[in-house]
Amino acid sequence: MMNIQEKLLAIQFDLRAPKNQKNKFGNYNYRSVEDILEAVKPLLKEQGTTLTLTDEPVMIGDRIYINATATLRDIEDATQFVVVTGYARESAVKKGMDDSQVTGSTSSYARKYALNGLFLIDDSKDADTNEYAKQNESNRTQSKTNNQKPHNELNSYFTLWVKKLQESKGQTEAAVYSALNNTFKVANLKAFDALDDANKQTIIKWLKTIAES
Repeated sequence: MMNIQEKLLAIQFDLRAPKNQKNKFGNYNYRSVEDILEAVKPLLKEQGTTLTLTDEPVMIGDRIYINATATLRDIEDATQFVVVTGYARESAVKKGMDDSQVTGSTSSYARKYALNGLFLIDDSKDADTNEYAKQNESNRTQSKTNNQKPHNELNSYFTLWVKKLQESKGQTEAAVYSALNNTFKVANLKAFDALDDANKQTIIKWLKTIAES
């Protein structure tokens, strides 16, 4: 009998999620959450697994993020599951949308990022929002003009999970950083900021696992 990791691997290998949506303004195709879910449903049934999606609003600094969680669970053994999260930030201003629509749109992006991570779907080359393209262009322009390092959102997630670990385990900030230093040689936020994104994500996942255990 296949374990949950083997079933996930089979789903990742067989999944084909076409880009059925068209952005007429940017003139490119993209895939939505619905496209991914429709493509993966037959594979979930074939492998005897279930997929659930949940959302949680999280305040980071003065901005609201949506933390979406995708959970793949084995039907035959519910103790076997794989969890991947994805974050998206609510826009401060969204013309033509009320607050509930802004949150719903952000939830869709966060869920898509979680599904992308779970099923190894790479959308990095074809961002599906004009806002994303504009933001990237803005970041590139700012970098060229003032040579300042752009803010890395992983730093905010790191700070968030350090705090959550303190609260869940009743530890001081100094104790958490001591454990980080012993395990990853990260004694403070400055040391974390010097890492590449892959190592940052590994540390955030480590903090999250301990905080939620």
